[in-house]
Amino acid sequence: MTPELIIFDCDGVLIDSEGVANTVIAEDLTSLGWPMDATESMRHFMGMSLTDMEPIIEAKIARQLPTEWRPELAQKLVIALGTQSKLIPGAADLLRQVTARGINWRVASNSSDEEMEVKFARTGLAALTQGRTHSAASVIARGGRAKPAPDVFLAAAASAAVPPKRCIVLEDSPLGVTGAVAAGMTCYGFAPHGGGETLLAAGAKSVFTRLDEILGVFA
Repeated sequence: MTPELIIFDCDGVLIDSEGVANTVIAEDLTSLGWPMDATESMRHFMGMSLTDMEPIIEAKIARQLPTEWRPELAQKLVIALGTQSKLIPGAADLLRQVTARGINWRVASNSSDEEMEVKFARTGLAALTQGRTHSAASVIARGGRAKPAPDVFLAAAASAAVPPKRCIVLEDSPLGVTGAVAAGMTCYGFAPHGGGETLLAAGAKSVFTRLDEILGVFA
C-alpha cells in the first residue's frame, strides 16, 4: 500500500537541537537540586514534553516545582534554540524533494509551536514548514496528550485528511515510535549514529541512517 502522508518528527530528524535543549534543561535542573549534564538529560527526557517531565522532576527533587517553572524554562529554550539550532544533514534537501514530488507531509513534535517557529526560522525551513506543523502543546490545549500518546500524529493526519493506516512516520526516539505505532501508522526509525535497537524494540518497521532512505518507501 503506497503511503499518502509522511509525518516527520522535528528534533533529531529535521533539526539538530537535542544538544542545545538538553544543555538548557540540565542547567535548570542542576539549579533545582538534580545535578546532571546534557547527556544525562537526554537519557532521561529525550523526546519528552515539558508537561510530562514535570512530575518526574518533582518526584526526584521531592517538592513541587514553582508555577512559573514551565513557562520560564520554555522561554529559555526558545531563546537558545532560536540562536543555536542547526539542520540535520540532508533535511532541507529531503523536504524539497518530497514537496517537488507532490508527496504530502507534516511535522509532529513534542516541541512547542514557538520552539518550532524559531528553529525553522533559524535554519531556513520556515517557508517550507508553514502550515504543516503540529505540536504537543496544541493537542494538549484541546484535551489531548503528548507523545508517547498518538494524539499529535492523529492531528497531523487529520489535517491532511489521510487515514492513519496510509501514513508513515520518521522518528528518532522510542517515545515517538511508540506514539506513531499507537496511532496505527507505520513508523521508521532514524538513527544516523547507531543505536537503532531501541527504536526497533518500540515498534519501528526498520531503521534508517540517512534521511533520504525514507524515499525508498515510495519506490
